[in-house]
Amino acid sequence: MIKVGVVGYGVIGQRLADGVILQEDMELVGVAGNSKPTLAIRALKEKGMPYNLYMASFENKELFDELDIPLSGTLEDLVQKCDVILDATRAGVGAKNKELYKKYNKKAIFQGGEKNEVADVFFHGYANYDKGVGKDFLKLTSCNTTGLIRTVDCLDKAFGVEKIAITIIRRVADPGDYHRGLTNALKVDPAPSHQAVDLMTIMPHVQATGILVHTPVTHGHIITVVASLKEDINKEQLLEVFKAHPRIRVVKIADGFQGNAALFRYARDLGNPRGDMYETAVFDETIVKSGTDIMFAINIPQEAVVIPESIDAIRAALKMQVDGNEAVSLTNKYLGMGKWM
Repeated sequence: MIKVGVVGYGVIGQRLADGVILQEDMELVGVAGNSKPTLAIRALKEKGMPYNLYMASFENKELFDELDIPLSGTLEDLVQKCDVILDATRAGVGAKNKELYKKYNKKAIFQGGEKNEVADVFFHGYANYDKGVGKDFLKLTSCNTTGLIRTVDCLDKAFGVEKIAITIIRRVADPGDYHRGLTNALKVDPAPSHQAVDLMTIMPHVQATGILVHTPVTHGHIITVVASLKEDINKEQLLEVFKAHPRIRVVKIADGFQGNAALFRYARDLGNPRGDMYETAVFDETIVKSGTDIMFAINIPQEAVVIPESIDAIRAALKMQVDGNEAVSLTNKYLGMGKWM
């Protein structure tokens, strides 16, 4: 069994821990939090401490003692017990933690907020799995880029993609975050968006550009994609390949899936923990032709969409599976993806 530690127990870290627990060929050693009993850690205690908790330091141990929250050791203790670390800390912290991972000769997977230089490979489970096999340090793409690459890679493998143009309607913060204030405005970033640039880093044969618009909402992003393919296909052909992809869910506006909030509500109705959804959703009625180009819109559930690719990264780095198709199939199986197909 591969021994995994999760460093950073916030929005992504909680979900990474839950995802690792579901993998039948991995063992979660524990999770490392920051120096204070955050709401996530308080919830962990109230749930009966299903995961061992480690801390960067015991600087504020008395705060945990007052709440009767048991600590299993320090971050350094956790690192020594693991084969690989999933680092879900704030941007910049992972780069500092890397020195500790190197000290104990441990592999690590970083999230999209870190700079690309932190890792040997900028990684996506479907688009470039082979490049991550055996590497020590891998970095995931951001939530938007992860979901976007799923759809573009799916089309590229089926029909060939020459170029894309995207517009990202980006949620301003995660649910429960207040640091960006209460707003009633849209904000446009200069083009091209980093998601387009990042996609070209993973898939250098595809020309991509994009515009990003920040919106005062919290439950997911919407991306519109205009794709120029090497084959002139129709909507039915596009739907066929999307519906066959375990990490892409085709939904219909006519069925009530009118946008990001509807998908979040549906995930809660399914009983998914926290209302999480791993899949990229494609809205059926947004698929249209423009000459030989084809356009569609997708939903990105930003809190959970990167979890499957993070698990893929463990499989690649530890050479658990050398073949990418075998690796993603196992991740999908243990996470229960594709069950609606």
